[in-house]
Amino acid sequence: MAFKKINAAFLGAALALGGCSYVNDTFWPSLSGDDEAESMDDSDIPVAPGQAAVDQGGAPTGVPVYAPPPAPPPGYAPPPPTLGVTDFSVAPATSGQPTGTFVGGKVVQLRNDLSNLQGAINVHNGELQNIRGQTAQHTQTYYGLVAAIQSRLQVGTTPGNPILTQQWNESQVQIELLGNDIAHMNSLSNRSTADAAMVGFLLESTTAAFGLSGAIEEDHRQLAILEDDVNKTIVVVERLLSELNEDIKRQTEYVARERNNLTTLSLAVKNGEFFGTSLGTRIAQTAAMEDAIVSTALDDMAFSPANKRPLVVIRFDRKNVDYQQALYTAVNRAISRQPGAAFDLVAVTPSGGSSAQLSMNSNSARRSAEEVLRALSDMGLPAERVKLSAMSSGEASTNEVRIYLR
Repeated sequence: MAFKKINAAFLGAALALGGCSYVNDTFWPSLSGDDEAESMDDSDIPVAPGQAAVDQGGAPTGVPVYAPPPAPPPGYAPPPPTLGVTDFSVAPATSGQPTGTFVGGKVVQLRNDLSNLQGAINVHNGELQNIRGQTAQHTQTYYGLVAAIQSRLQVGTTPGNPILTQQWNESQVQIELLGNDIAHMNSLSNRSTADAAMVGFLLESTTAAFGLSGAIEEDHRQLAILEDDVNKTIVVVERLLSELNEDIKRQTEYVARERNNLTTLSLAVKNGEFFGTSLGTRIAQTAAMEDAIVSTALDDMAFSPANKRPLVVIRFDRKNVDYQQALYTAVNRAISRQPGAAFDLVAVTPSGGSSAQLSMNSNSARRSAEEVLRALSDMGLPAERVKLSAMSSGEASTNEVRIYLR
């Protein structure tokens, strides 16, 4: 099986994080004492809290085995979306001489209305170009800050590094500025929609003027020219709206995705290690390919709703258990193979002991489960994907939190 080839050093280091173990019914052992963990090769050796497994080179148990942090998932912090570059300046309406007729007067009025509208469109075009310039500047600054944070986290840093914290705060400011840019785009889109309605009205009025009595040939000639000018203006307004709305859509999706990623990144800065993209972003990225991914997952990973083996077991047998990276990796892998996955988060307490001890253990396990739930939320996993419950087990020797794939 391909997954049995996972390097033992990497697996040992990952599993040793705070007593956290990955468990799958085909290739990950359970560290919770379940009987299902069988047929383990060297890479499947259970790891006790605070210990590392024997690696392929024969390093003795108990000797820390270094494993570099996992590379970020493909597509994390992708380049920002490209904004439109079209200039939507409108050429002025063709001038004409008044004919002195009633229809000629109507032509002059319609031409003036068109000129005023074209002036407004040119102003709106100028606003659009300014917004694009500001958005590009804010995006470049944001992207550079996030890239710097990620690069530092990937090589390792101290928890709560103040430099990274300051960069994260600056990133938050830039993402808010990008949100303001989107608001300005929406406002401009509303005004441009009004322009489109007005130019449509002018086209109807120009077409109707051909049916008015008392016109001479020059009136109709000027009306035809005016009609062409109105149609050209309609094309410009429609293209402006179309490109602007595409910009709004792409920027809105980008900012929403990056807000989620910033939340996950804040947790990574707090812990001093890189996790990866927000789980919410991972769900969105894989949803479009759900059928193919689910099929692959069922074939390769044997994930299924009937699978009752825990995906992750976190043992809270000490203070400050470091489990976030291992938790993220396991849940991220499950989502990448089954985008619609939901999870049962179970607080497990040992069943032995006095009633007072059982009560204390139960309260402590519930608090630990709530802590893990908050961590999953910070990683971007939607709350509706997680169901929280509690149980006691004679197999548990200490308080545990188990995550099951539902």
